[in-house]
Amino acid sequence: MTKGRLEAFTDGVLAIIITIMVLELKVPHGENFEDLKPLLPVFLSYILSFIYLAIYWNNHHHMLQTVKRVTGTILWANMHLLFWLSLIPFVTGWMGENHFSSPAVLLYGIILLAAAIAYWILQRSIIKEHGKEALLAKALGRDFKGKVSPVFYTIGIIGAYINVWIAGFVYVLVAVMWLIPDKRIEKALKEESKIKTE
Repeated sequence: MTKGRLEAFTDGVLAIIITIMVLELKVPHGENFEDLKPLLPVFLSYILSFIYLAIYWNNHHHMLQTVKRVTGTILWANMHLLFWLSLIPFVTGWMGENHFSSPAVLLYGIILLAAAIAYWILQRSIIKEHGKEALLAKALGRDFKGKVSPVFYTIGIIGAYINVWIAGFVYVLVAVMWLIPDKRIEKALKEESKIKTE
C-alpha cells in the first residue's frame, strides 16, 4: 500500500468520526436561547473532543510526511489508533448527555489514554521500519509531550473518582499542551530538504 492511500483512508475515517460526533448535537424544541442551556454539557464535550481529533489529525499528517515505506505493521498500528479514535464520539456523547458523570469522564480518559498509547505504537512502528537515524526518530528526540501525556491521562482517570473537575482540568491541560504548535517534524523536514539541495 502506498503512503497516500493510508493518509486518504485515515483522513476519511477522521472526517466520519467528526461527522458522527456533531450529529450528537440535537436541535432543541424551542426558539429561545434558554432552550439551548440543556445542550451546554454536550457542546462542551464536543468542543474538547473536536480539539483532540484535530490534534491527532495534524500530528498524524506531519508524522506521515516522514514515512517512505508502509509495511503491514504500520498499517495495523494505524488501524489500532483509528479504533480508539472511533470510540471518541460514543464517550463524548455519553459524557455530555450525563452532565460529566464520574463513570463517563473516567471512560473518556481511558479512551484518550488508549489513543495516546496507540499513537506511540504507530510512531515506534514507523521508526522501527525506517531506523533510529530516520527523520521521525531525529525529529521526536526525547518526545517530552508524548511521554508526559499518558501520565496526565492516568492522573485524570484517577481524578474522575475524586472529582470530575480534576479530570476535566487534566484533559483540557493536555489538549492545550498539544495545541501549542510542535515544529519538530517540520524543522527536520526543512533541514533534510536543505541537505538534499546542497
